[in-house]
Amino acid sequence: MILNTNVWYSNFLEKALDAAAVKHLLILLLTIAILFVTSSVQPHPVMAADLANGAIIFDANCNGCHVKGGNIIRRGKNLKLKTLKKNGLDSVEVIAELISQGKNNMSAYQDRLTFTEIENVAAYVLNRAEANWK
Repeated sequence: MILNTNVWYSNFLEKALDAAAVKHLLILLLTIAILFVTSSVQPHPVMAADLANGAIIFDANCNGCHVKGGNIIRRGKNLKLKTLKKNGLDSVEVIAELISQGKNNMSAYQDRLTFTEIENVAAYVLNRAEANWK
């Protein structure tokens, strides 16, 4: 009886391990792994910036100090493209980080604005700087 079980098991393994079965098994395992990884990772949503909303938020929160991209507190810390580039602030991501965390005299806005609102303001600032605030 033991011999018959071993023969059955051996035949089962031969059939189970043929190339097509292995390929299907690998595809199934890969699909499960991808589903697991994508369902457990929750990055910030990737969305196109809403420049109109960024303008509204900028006017309500930033325009008091940064009228037309200037700076009424510290002239050299304006939002003109040349200054942004000089200070390494010439991308939406870096500007968004500055808005979130604040720096020196500038308040942090991470507790007042959502991630999306901050991204919209950052995109608006860079857009206006590239257009020379016109």
